[in-house]
Amino acid sequence: MSNFVNGVRSSLTATVTGLALIGKLVYRTFPAVNHELSQWRKYVLCHSRGILQEQALASLREKKFHCLGGSVFSLYPEVDPAGFLRLIVAFQTVSDYLDNLCDRTGLADETAFYQLHLAITDALNPETTPADYYQFYPYKEDGGYLVNLVTLCRQEIQKLPSYSLVQGTLLHWADLYSRLQTYKHLAPDFREEKMVTWLETFSRLYPEATIWELAAATGSTLGMFMLCAAAANPTLTKTELDRIRCAYFPWINGFHILLDYFIDAAEDRLHGDLNFVSYYGNDRIIPTRLLYFFRQSLRQARPLSRPDFTETVIHGLLAFYLSDPKTNTAAAKEIKRHLLNEAGFRSWLLYQLCLWLRRKKLL
Repeated sequence: MSNFVNGVRSSLTATVTGLALIGKLVYRTFPAVNHELSQWRKYVLCHSRGILQEQALASLREKKFHCLGGSVFSLYPEVDPAGFLRLIVAFQTVSDYLDNLCDRTGLADETAFYQLHLAITDALNPETTPADYYQFYPYKEDGGYLVNLVTLCRQEIQKLPSYSLVQGTLLHWADLYSRLQTYKHLAPDFREEKMVTWLETFSRLYPEATIWELAAATGSTLGMFMLCAAAANPTLTKTELDRIRCAYFPWINGFHILLDYFIDAAEDRLHGDLNFVSYYGNDRIIPTRLLYFFRQSLRQARPLSRPDFTETVIHGLLAFYLSDPKTNTAAAKEIKRHLLNEAGFRSWLLYQLCLWLRRKKLL
């Protein structure tokens, strides 16, 4: 009985802690994110031209929720919230902007796409000289927008006392991310073959995940944000770094992007876009694999030095994505019901909170 009582007490404490974190996120951090994005918008309006201005503004407007979600890592203990928030917004904006440049301009050039994505690794590597990101891209008049975003990231990461410890893993994940974005935006005729050839080189290291689930895991920035947040601790150890690495890749990263593709499945099917969830073949497999990633994420979070924080991120991901109106189709509703029933009270409570925040236009 005492174990049961202690378990209930621990669960309630974690739930309250999670709700307090969400409260700070919505009422303190979200306004700061909006301010940062408005400053970058002003820069684009003043300095960028033509299609690059159009796509920069579109990414700032339509993908703001990526920055809002990522900003939770500015609340990680020992992080300087203001400086870290600038890092998150700048890095995520680089990611979102490049996604638009690869996806919305009618181009399908592997060399140009990979050259653009050198901005991702440059942003995390202050020792390098920034590349000519538009060298092979037909449009170039961004008025210094991309270089300025990269420069701000480099300035902020140099303030993190344990950055040298996490940099190797960060650059590896950033390279995986860049290769995914390069290959997934190629012509449908051969993008799948390119991705399979690339992924097979390291898929044997993760036998519990399918090759397309691994592809999803390479597409998340959450693990990179977590490593940067952990680097704010001057006494960060290699043991903790290894635990973070195991928790986020492929589990938390994969869970994040699989949820993202789940809610976009109908839209991607309509436009013929690549969707990793579609490789499951039928709807019955989707909740099984999402729950597997969810449970593995929670299991890997337990040994971390701040498990409550990471558990809130995991439950919050499920709540955030399942509260999206895109999940209101008949097929998605059934999967959503099953996921929430299995995920437990914390996820259900955060789901209700996300529904309320969406009604209030705060999400």
